[in-house]
Amino acid sequence: MSILQKLVLASGSPRRIELLQQAGIEPDRVLPADIDETPLRAEHPRSLAKRLAKEKAEKALASLKTEADYAPAFLLAADTVVAVGRRILPKAETIDDAANCLGLLSGRSHRVYSGVCVITPGGKLRERLVETRVRFKRLPREEIEAYVASGEWRGKAGGYAVQGLAGSFVVKLVGSYTNVVGLPLYETVALLSGEGFNARRNWLEGAPS
Repeated sequence: MSILQKLVLASGSPRRIELLQQAGIEPDRVLPADIDETPLRAEHPRSLAKRLAKEKAEKALASLKTEADYAPAFLLAADTVVAVGRRILPKAETIDDAANCLGLLSGRSHRVYSGVCVITPGGKLRERLVETRVRFKRLPREEIEAYVASGEWRGKAGGYAVQGLAGSFVVKLVGSYTNVVGLPLYETVALLSGEGFNARRNWLEGAPS
């Protein structure tokens, strides 16, 4: 029965690994799924987050089918999208990406969507979409330049990391904070637990006897 409790994370994101560890869950394997994340024409950011999470899960599942030790595992995938209205912001890879994102987010509200997908050892697919509303303060040019110089934005959706320096930009946040970091913990743990995964199996390891 223990083999059915293996968990494979279809993401190499350090943030997602750290968030799972925060909830007491240690992935048995990290298997990043490399897919094309380009939005489809006129695709809504909600639909994009959900589609990419599912595609990552399915690609990782195909890889696992050749490995007897991990084929009967729970598989978890997620994708996070930052948007202003229907405009999808990139995962910032250049200084211009980051500066443009921050300029657009300055003094405005935006939404962070995360698609979460779980595939059970029996092949059942479960999905959730989580939405968080975030409002930034107005960012003067000097502050944007200083944040860009920090390099903290690299690879981050929307060009910022709320758990770091950019946490000081947030005027208001409505919804899941961990969703903005990269993985909505409540919904993720609920999905796994609802399919029989013992998300609390490690909680008692440090408990006094």
